[in-house]
Amino acid sequence: MAVGAMPAATNRAYGVMKIPEIIHNEPPRLLVLFDTGEDEITSTVADVLGCTYALAHQLESAQDWSEEVVVLGVESGSIMATDALRDMGRTVIATHCVDTCRQEGSDESLTDCCDYEYLYTKTALIRHDLARFLAFVLGQYKPHEELRKKARTTMLSTTFSDIRAALPNMGILSVGADAVELRVDLLREPGGDKAHFEAVPGLQYVGEQVMLLRQRTELPIVFTTRCTRENGRFPMEDPELYYTYLRKAIQWGCEYIDVELWLPEDIRRKLAAEKGHSKIISAWHDFSGRFKWTSPVAHSIFHESALYGDIVKMIALVSDVEDNYELEFFRHSVQGPSFPLFSGLNMSAAGQLSRTLNRVFTPITHPLMPMIAAPGQLSAAEINSMLQSLGQKPELEVYAVGRVLDNGHAKFLEKCLNEVSLPHRLLCVDQPQTCSIQSYIAKAQFGGAYINPPLPVEFAPYLPTLTEAASTIGQVDSIFVQTTVNNGRTLIADNVTWKGIRATLTKDFIPSAFPGRSAIVLASSEAQAAAAMYALTSLHVAAIYTIGFQTAGHKQLQGLGDLDLVHEPLVVISALSVERSMAAVPVLKHYTRTLHHHRHDTQCISSKGKIFIDLAHGAVLHQSSNGNGNGNNNGNNNTISIAETLGWKTFTYADCIAWTIGEAFRGLVGENVSCDFVRLAAGRGLYM
Repeated sequence: MAVGAMPAATNRAYGVMKIPEIIHNEPPRLLVLFDTGEDEITSTVADVLGCTYALAHQLESAQDWSEEVVVLGVESGSIMATDALRDMGRTVIATHCVDTCRQEGSDESLTDCCDYEYLYTKTALIRHDLARFLAFVLGQYKPHEELRKKARTTMLSTTFSDIRAALPNMGILSVGADAVELRVDLLREPGGDKAHFEAVPGLQYVGEQVMLLRQRTELPIVFTTRCTRENGRFPMEDPELYYTYLRKAIQWGCEYIDVELWLPEDIRRKLAAEKGHSKIISAWHDFSGRFKWTSPVAHSIFHESALYGDIVKMIALVSDVEDNYELEFFRHSVQGPSFPLFSGLNMSAAGQLSRTLNRVFTPITHPLMPMIAAPGQLSAAEINSMLQSLGQKPELEVYAVGRVLDNGHAKFLEKCLNEVSLPHRLLCVDQPQTCSIQSYIAKAQFGGAYINPPLPVEFAPYLPTLTEAASTIGQVDSIFVQTTVNNGRTLIADNVTWKGIRATLTKDFIPSAFPGRSAIVLASSEAQAAAAMYALTSLHVAAIYTIGFQTAGHKQLQGLGDLDLVHEPLVVISALSVERSMAAVPVLKHYTRTLHHHRHDTQCISSKGKIFIDLAHGAVLHQSSNGNGNGNNNGNNNTISIAETLGWKTFTYADCIAWTIGEAFRGLVGENVSCDFVRLAAGRGLYM
């Protein structure tokens, strides 16, 4: 499926990413190498891309498909000459099922000739993980661009010898974190006799650790190999060892790699040239206790780090509180558009003040960690408590307006505030949708509001500045307080529901799967469907058809006969009430079919995924076959269950609202939370 030209970009205010930044006009061209008997991964890749694929028995026979098929799949064992991979004019991704690799191993010489390597296991659902991996390596998911806009970012430093010990609690561990650091040097791979550990964990073991971590967190991964001189365990005798592991991290799609400054410049230069979409954190640590931020050496280290680093990290062990003030003077001297981002910290109890003042990737710990990663390291809650004591986090009143007590949203917001030790008070206001909240907004202590159900703009002329999304959708579900120049304040009325829907749409499909495709939205009114329509438009869906309501610029389908006018829609969204949600079933059945055709020794298959989202509040809970939802299956009376049996990828209101209130919390207090934690904290009320 070729992706057509996109409409002109719409400027979106207040930090919303412009869609041209994440979607390319040209479709990706991939060559997927798979292990013997694992050809199914090719169809999964194509489905995530929303495109066609071909399976070729040999690399040579795939040449004819170079312009016709987006994804080519070839068995790794059939490739005799690795040089031919470079002549395909495609991004080459080696895929390995770790269940097989544990027994048979993998051909590293072949993988070294590939652009990327994707590891997966059959014991877990991989589609979301694969979508994130592909979106990142193809340049459609750019976490660094979003994080650099934040006023303050943190990085959870994991210190587990086996990351599997962290996975059950990853949602709680990562509350307040913007990235997760995998300390590869702290991993302990059991030896062959199980009685001891390998001095350096092997690549296969580390690759599995990266795979497991990415499957359980939505946060960017920082891949770190800390040397013995800088409080780590990786030996320093062989710098090429670092290059091998860090290049692997790039192939595995890690969003950040930590490159230590002591490494030879040719290695740092090569990594910078080969980093793809990964970003480099150029790291330097001093444990001598003699380093001074006021010395000329400090600036020399910074500028040397800046040669190949997207972020410069400098950390020194100190014994005097005065060193924190010297660091702040240095920090201000290296800030500006011509410099990379700077993360500067002092270690030890005397240096903890610097951890509250640093604004870029401050390493944080958590009480559930086995140990801290560095002397004086603090948790997100401890940093916020210190900021409050310094007057940098004043107590504010955060409002939850509407049915927030019944649906669990207030419970979630309160738990999050407590988890990261924010001083704000949560005030719940249970009132009708049309009542005014003007009196709350006018308070000096007003710290923002989350409104559910959303407030129609037409009923609230007193609302502050509207974002483009809120104005277009006509509904406000969040009011944020933003700091302006000279520490002033401005209020922004926003709609984040559409972000929750868009995040759900792109959970299992990459953004470039949507341009050129069509969608159908069912609703009883335009207002009911407004957020869904906006989300689809933001992804540049070519045509949106409506059923049950009219809206300007989109064709309304009047009956089942009109469905033939729409060719294989990628998305069907039902915004109907629970009582009317079964009206979507005939639409889903109409578009359920599979296309196959053969050519020569290659099988070409149309692998166009289909997404169904049911936005009905209080929809019947169930445990779906693809891992969404909770509760019991209610048989044929459940629209989601029927959609799944018809082969649609399904999502519920709970999936969308989990993303939505996570976005709202980030906007309200600037802290990050995962969807897993949203579900845990909000409870069953989330589905109501």
